[in-house]
Amino acid sequence: MVNGPPSFTESTSFQRYLNIVDVTNAALLRSFDLPKAVCLEFSPKNNVLATWQAYTTAKDGTAGLPNLQLYDVKTGKCLKSFIQKKLQNWCPCWADDESICARNVNNEVHFFENNNFNTIANKLHLQKVNDFVLSPGAQPTKVAVYVPGSKGAPSFVRLYQYPNFGGPQSALANKSFFKADKVTMLWNKKATAVLVIASTEVDKTGASYYGEQTLHYIATNGESAVVQLPKNGPIYDVVWNPNSVEFCAVYGFMPAKATVFNLKCDPVFDFGTGPRNAAYYSPHGHILVLAGFGNLRGQMEVWDVKNYKLISKPVASDSTYFAWCPDGEHIVTATCAPRLRVSNGYKIWHYTGSLLHSYEVPSKEEMWQVSWQPFLDGVFPAKAVKYQAVPSELPSAEPKPAQAYRPPALRDKPVTSSKLHEDEPPQNMKPQLGSGDKPLSKTALKNQRKHEAKKAAKQEAKADANQECTQSSASQNAPRSAVPAVTSGDPEVDKKIKNLKKKLKAIEQLKEQAAAGKQLEKNQLEKIQKETALLQELEDLELGL
Repeated sequence: MVNGPPSFTESTSFQRYLNIVDVTNAALLRSFDLPKAVCLEFSPKNNVLATWQAYTTAKDGTAGLPNLQLYDVKTGKCLKSFIQKKLQNWCPCWADDESICARNVNNEVHFFENNNFNTIANKLHLQKVNDFVLSPGAQPTKVAVYVPGSKGAPSFVRLYQYPNFGGPQSALANKSFFKADKVTMLWNKKATAVLVIASTEVDKTGASYYGEQTLHYIATNGESAVVQLPKNGPIYDVVWNPNSVEFCAVYGFMPAKATVFNLKCDPVFDFGTGPRNAAYYSPHGHILVLAGFGNLRGQMEVWDVKNYKLISKPVASDSTYFAWCPDGEHIVTATCAPRLRVSNGYKIWHYTGSLLHSYEVPSKEEMWQVSWQPFLDGVFPAKAVKYQAVPSELPSAEPKPAQAYRPPALRDKPVTSSKLHEDEPPQNMKPQLGSGDKPLSKTALKNQRKHEAKKAAKQEAKADANQECTQSSASQNAPRSAVPAVTSGDPEVDKKIKNLKKKLKAIEQLKEQAAAGKQLEKNQLEKIQKETALLQELEDLELGL
């Protein structure tokens, strides 16, 4: 046990054994002899300790002993033992006030009340129920349940309010969908809505190694929607803002996009693209960290959510774990076993980018888990966002950029920089192009896709037409700018119109090249982005004639 900022000293009275210890005075509360336990979990108010060990059967094939135990923390007494064969979803789920506890048993969710595990207070029976999640916060508790599809029937997620489980009519909301081998269900903090990430193990189109994912929104008032994501590819992460009215999704083939959506599932802010696969809101919801961990290099972007302004860009290489401190000021990143068995350790950061503390475990040793001490909401009040890096005694943690390999024949020649992908900037850092720069609503996004599909069909028809019909075909498919020549009587205006038409014709040619698969340069892509503004300018000039 280590004291937090600014001391970072290790507690000498905390013994490294399987004990329950009062962290305020390091006093030993309870010790358990559980040599085979591999999972531990406290109930929300620390009244019950749940432990799980691998289930084993006797050599003669008779049933094994119960392997899931629930202990009273104060007395050490075993309250109840269950057989729980699978490690997945092994731990029972409690409401925040511990008035309800639930666990999945075959096709039913069993509910216990007030930690009395000898009596099943209620049952929710659904054929082939696969998973469930209890809502956070105060009573009444709500339950989200998932039933996978079978024999051509769709999968579905239903929301119930405990204890009203009397058939489909009692459900608060229902959302069915295909393409789901598994789901992740995420309640917002106010328990008014659930986000569902539906995943398939295999992408039948062959476009993604990660399978295929879709994002669904379900509210307790019965509303539901599919969240339209503007870029194709995997959904890496989805997180609710603690304010419960916004959520952030990280998605799309690398470099991934990150977008904040509101409760209507309309985009609020687009962070552009970058090397990222995770998002983390601070406990107060005023700061958002976008990060690239795992097979990415550990780059982090720290954003002020209120003003959508970038605060810092620290780098935590080889990190396997990230967590905000409950104070909303500090962050821990760690490299843990078994994900990585070398260079294990942790780092404490301030969100302004300063590295405050770094610890590496001795060689040949491993570190398995890191966790902040939890605190109740409201213990740490929200503070104004800082942009200036706080002082630190440690040097900057930015790694040296790796030199790209160059074959011997090129080592004496000038270096030419090239990128596989040009990162798209955040929406407030893009060139100001007028109304075309606003995030698109779901309807606008659908219309844009239909428009692009029609355009592509027209281009194919144009290519198939005879050589003699090329001019007439081109005149039919030309953009709005290709109108009969009109003179205004003002040579300057006529000159501007002529130049605008010339630019729009060049943009049309670039778009045709891109549709044919040609890789465009950065300046060419920027030209295409200006099409909306140029069309508007041309329309204004022509209307003024």
